[in-house]
Amino acid sequence: MNLTLTATDRPVLPRGVRLHEDRVRGGMVLLGPEKAVALDAIGTAILSRVDGETSFAGLVHDLSVTYNAPIPQIEGDVQTFLVGLRARMFLDVAP
Repeated sequence: MNLTLTATDRPVLPRGVRLHEDRVRGGMVLLGPEKAVALDAIGTAILSRVDGETSFAGLVHDLSVTYNAPIPQIEGDVQTFLVGLRARMFLDVAP
């Protein structure tokens, strides 16, 4: 199974997975059924844009503009991050 996102894929958090503020330790975590992933500022910036409507290309473009970084660099980093989440079933693609 290919987990790579195409430009038109719309990443979405599957049912039961959500971003949550960890008030005890500070920062954000991605919560799923019986599992959690602590997020750094970059992971939070990426996942805060995942809404099931925005395409992968749109997400990359928004991050590129926000952080004044080249699209190819942002695209590679975001692709790697999201593929890792898909492999662990923390991310899906909207139909």
